[in-house]
Amino acid sequence: MTTLLHNLWRGEIPLARAFWTYAIVYGGILNLLATAGAFALIADDAATPWVLVAYFLPVPYNVFVVIAVWRSAARYEGAQHWAELARIVIVVWVMVLTAA
Repeated sequence: MTTLLHNLWRGEIPLARAFWTYAIVYGGILNLLATAGAFALIADDAATPWVLVAYFLPVPYNVFVVIAVWRSAARYEGAQHWAELARIVIVVWVMVLTAA
């Protein structure tokens, strides 16, 4: 696991895998679970700080995955418009997940 995270951090994972698997799929699931947890805490009348902690819990992963995709895009050897598109989409995706 440590090697995978290390390779992801360094951009050594292929762009398609870093983007689709780790950013879109895993990031989406993580953020969905955090949002559901925050809503559950709201429904349970939990204190606002706990709701905020639950909601923003995925932010470190989101930052990590933006950096990972960005670095994988830098190593991408295919058409550069795909690398640039991946960079743009991942930033927008994380902003939407964090703000939604």
